[in-house]
Amino acid sequence: MSNHDALAERFGTPTYVYDLDVTAQARDQLFALLPDGFGLYYALKANPHPEIARELREGGCRAEISSTGELANALRAGFCPEHILYTGPGKTDGELDAAISAGVRLFSVESYTDLQHVGSVAQRHGTTARCLLRVNTTQGSASTGIRMMGRPSQFGIDAETLPSLMPAFKAVAGVRVVGAHFFTMSNAQDEDALLGEYEFVLQSAAQLRQEAGLPLELLDIGGGFSSPYAVPGARTDYPKLRVGLTQLLDLYLPQWRTGEIELACESGRYLSGSCGTLLAGVVNVKESRGSRFVILDAGINVVGGLSGIGRLLPAAVGIEQAGQEPGHLVGPLCTPGDSLAKAAKLPELAPGDLVTVPNVGAYGVTASLLSFLGRPAPTEVVLRGGDVVSVSRLDYQRAYEVSP
Repeated sequence: MSNHDALAERFGTPTYVYDLDVTAQARDQLFALLPDGFGLYYALKANPHPEIARELREGGCRAEISSTGELANALRAGFCPEHILYTGPGKTDGELDAAISAGVRLFSVESYTDLQHVGSVAQRHGTTARCLLRVNTTQGSASTGIRMMGRPSQFGIDAETLPSLMPAFKAVAGVRVVGAHFFTMSNAQDEDALLGEYEFVLQSAAQLRQEAGLPLELLDIGGGFSSPYAVPGARTDYPKLRVGLTQLLDLYLPQWRTGEIELACESGRYLSGSCGTLLAGVVNVKESRGSRFVILDAGINVVGGLSGIGRLLPAAVGIEQAGQEPGHLVGPLCTPGDSLAKAAKLPELAPGDLVTVPNVGAYGVTASLLSFLGRPAPTEVVLRGGDVVSVSRLDYQRAYEVSP
């Protein structure tokens, strides 16, 4: 019996298995790809499980969050609140109150009014918040990956407006502008494209520093690091990144050498994606007009409802079992949209068999339609060295409490 078979027998299905040894490997690999001295923020939206977050923290990562739920998990994982970066375009009074009360002092702001909002709450708490201005660049270099900037957007301050607005930004009470935050793309598999994007970011930061007086005590250049999702494969390697990024920094922001500018990147999928495997049970196998349908106890309520980026799952989920016969992998939900893979090469499967989906440690549970049709959340099992560290399940199911 394999380890996955034993875990499925012990905990049932659907179950996510997270391997902290793989998490540590991904963390160490990404740090090694970056120049010395780079900070690395873990985006908890990829997977807010405290055990994963704690493993990343213990290896030097900081936390990037966008909600009070993520704040609670980051604190549970032991992150120092003063070093947590709070982001997002719709921060409410209640969220800012909770974050600042907990000791969070670093925020990425998306507009002048967002900066005023942070400042107002900080003043109410008798403190000053440090703020990064998220910059919406006018264009970008890369043509691959998922574009985040260079268009009208709720994210970021239009770069061309900063020279005229900077005096007003610096005058907002309750905050101190300390740097900039760029996030131009996601999931870049092409290393040259990623380096080209970073060059554009560094060039833009240097230009805004000179022309608009943008402070650069801290510069977050974003992420973009690619890792496979729900298909077999290894994390993308970037063998030229460390040297290439060092050369770009020396060219555009040589002050980084003296520590005048603190530099950081951020990542979610690269740090946590490869650590997770979904275990799903086969409920039924049926033929319909010449097509085979393998029905699992895990559907889009468990994995890939949004894939974390507003897209559906890949055309063929890469189950780890090899097979040759085409078939459709579907979930148990009462909707034709509950499809995990179409015309995939599947092995011979029967009710009671186990199907495993690799590389779903990021945007698995956290990007699924958990409450759709009211099915229970999957079990989440965390391993280290093959031993079970923790077992948990999100408890979102409760009766409605209706007030008159």
